[in-house]
Amino acid sequence: MIAIIKYNSGNVTSIKNAINRLGGECIITDDKDKINHAEKVILPGVGNAAPAMKYLRDKGLDEIILSLQQPVLGICLGLQLLCSDSEEGKTSCLHIFNTSVKKFPSIKKVPHMGWNNFISVNGSLFKNVLAENNVYFVHSYYAEICSQTIAICNYIQPFSAALQKDNFYATQFHPEKSADVGETILKNFLEL
Repeated sequence: MIAIIKYNSGNVTSIKNAINRLGGECIITDDKDKINHAEKVILPGVGNAAPAMKYLRDKGLDEIILSLQQPVLGICLGLQLLCSDSEEGKTSCLHIFNTSVKKFPSIKKVPHMGWNNFISVNGSLFKNVLAENNVYFVHSYYAEICSQTIAICNYIQPFSAALQKDNFYATQFHPEKSADVGETILKNFLEL
């Protein structure tokens, strides 16, 4: 069973539907015991970092997430919450990834919305995925590139399109909205 963490952010139903299409069984929950005992955990999200982190802390889900040993996938806001901090609401986050989340400068249209290709990809999450493949983004904030970056994309400047540390994986893009490439990435996560 895959636990999709419910924390009052958007996008949980589309993730559930994508996992179901791949044959995975999942539940949307904020129950600590169910999350702790799930085979895999997904932290999806569309929303604002500050209220999202407040919800996780108020429910004690921050401590549960930090203790997880099974594969965990953060998506979009989920990636940002796994970083050290975010400029959005000057928020301290979960400190899994040693990088900060910054707001894109308004040199171009923000948010970064639509299809964009990778500059580079690396690791098991990207098995059978090429750097020139396109994925779908919707975000105004980005994680800076760091030693845990496993995919890089460019919009205004290069940024972490995906991160990985131990059993924690995260994508800034939405694999559930990224057609065949996104399906491949979700399948790779399910097979970890």
